[in-house]
Amino acid sequence: MPGRDNFPENVPMIQLYSGPLSLFSAKVRIALAEKNLPYERIDVPFNNSTGYAPKHPEVVARNPKAQVPVLVDGDVSLYDSTIIIEYLEDRHPEPPLFPRDPAAKALCRQREAASDEILFPHVLDLIREVFYKPDPAARDAAKIEAARAAILAIYGELDEVLATRTHVCGDFSVADVAYFVTVMFATQLGAAPPESLKNLQTWLGRVSARPSVNAEIQYILDAAKRVPAT
Repeated sequence: MPGRDNFPENVPMIQLYSGPLSLFSAKVRIALAEKNLPYERIDVPFNNSTGYAPKHPEVVARNPKAQVPVLVDGDVSLYDSTIIIEYLEDRHPEPPLFPRDPAAKALCRQREAASDEILFPHVLDLIREVFYKPDPAARDAAKIEAARAAILAIYGELDEVLATRTHVCGDFSVADVAYFVTVMFATQLGAAPPESLKNLQTWLGRVSARPSVNAEIQYILDAAKRVPAT
């Protein structure tokens, strides 16, 4: 986990209660890496059959939804990846993960929300039907097909957005973090972006080359190999 190099010893280290295969934990891990903030990662137990149950007691105590990620920074305890990243931006504004212009910042927040609230629910259907049901005979084929069709439509919209810019909101931002992580999970569940969407493919290559993102990809792939079946 990240160390304390070049970080004052008298400053308490940030703690992150993090799920190894939690999409929203991944968002926060990338944000912390982008801002070069040392932190203690506290991995919450996870397995393929029961997920995050039983819940980690500190997560239950600090988040009424009993979900990761949970970030503790001294006396501050926060949950929800969006709120955590906005806090990190306010507390450590450089390098920025949001545009400075108020209108551009609002649009960036809106696009992050679109990834979390419009794209992710379809990916969640795949998580439930593909990841948690290893036997294809037990899956709801119609639900899987509908989820993949909806995800493909969103990929097309994202490809159009990226036709005139290098990143979702101009410069690299929280919107790129949210969309990249969600697309990565969708890809692992059989809903990869088609090669015909050239703008989206170029963006995926550009974002995955960032050290923070590349490290997160490797972490998730390694974590997936270590997850117990029960």
